[in-house]
Amino acid sequence: MQNRLICICGPTASGKTALSVALAKQLHTEIISADSMQIYRGMDIGTAKPTVAEQQGIPHHLLDICEPNEPFSVARYVELADAAAQDILSRGMIPLIVGGTGLYMDALIECSTFSGDETDLSVRKKYQHIADTQGNLTVHALLAKVDPESAQRLHPNNLKRVIRALEVYEQTGMTIGELNRRHKRPEPKYNAVKIGVCPAERQTLYDRIDKRVDQMLSDGLLEETRCLLSRGMLTGTAAQAIGYKELLGFLEGKDSLDSCVQLLKQRSRNYAKRQLTWLKRDDSIHWIYYNRHEDFSYVLQEATEYLQNQSVQ
Repeated sequence: MQNRLICICGPTASGKTALSVALAKQLHTEIISADSMQIYRGMDIGTAKPTVAEQQGIPHHLLDICEPNEPFSVARYVELADAAAQDILSRGMIPLIVGGTGLYMDALIECSTFSGDETDLSVRKKYQHIADTQGNLTVHALLAKVDPESAQRLHPNNLKRVIRALEVYEQTGMTIGELNRRHKRPEPKYNAVKIGVCPAERQTLYDRIDKRVDQMLSDGLLEETRCLLSRGMLTGTAAQAIGYKELLGFLEGKDSLDSCVQLLKQRSRNYAKRQLTWLKRDDSIHWIYYNRHEDFSYVLQEATEYLQNQSVQ
């Protein structure tokens, strides 16, 4: 199999789930999720996690693997997804990687070595406190003492990456540049065939997003958010999931439901833009654009023909 993968990517609400399940049935294979929020248990409606009915009997890996209040890193994702991919390959199938988190997908293909322990937040909190009390320049000066290469490359106001470089130094004893050079894989671990799916017109995508949000509310998104909130689960990374934080204003009695829903739709559209920006940097993605009135069979046929041309049967 030459460590082959098929990657299905695209912005939110573009039709990735339906396409991936149809392809998985044709290819008799299994799906590995590449979604940074569908890993969390109990966050189903707001993350558009495929339901049991939508999965149509196709095994899905890396869904519901941790609690929303548990720390989870890209390194941990690569570890779990790589193990799942190797298992699927060992059984004579080509894994289907599906999701909108481009960072996860890229990291799996590269099997990147991520520097330091991204789940140990003590160092991060220490430097964040210094920044809050003494300013960004103080933290940047601390970086310059131990890692002048990174300090020269990073602006003091790029605090997140400045702190990350300090974290790596404290946790590994090496600068982030030295660590990356030492562990850099000469070539990607996986040979990936990538398909992107997206409406040809941006407005069509936005209409699909708005319709999905309305459907989520009909399916019980408000109650799901209320439940997560009451259990104290909307913390850390999970708290940043679009679909939940936008409804807190209504649940706390500060805003109307309509204003919160409009905010959710707007942020979902903004997120789709960011996803496309990330994905469009990758020239190896074969894009399938469809019009408003083209049915799903068109997308499936285009994807099937492309995979056949890539010798994926």
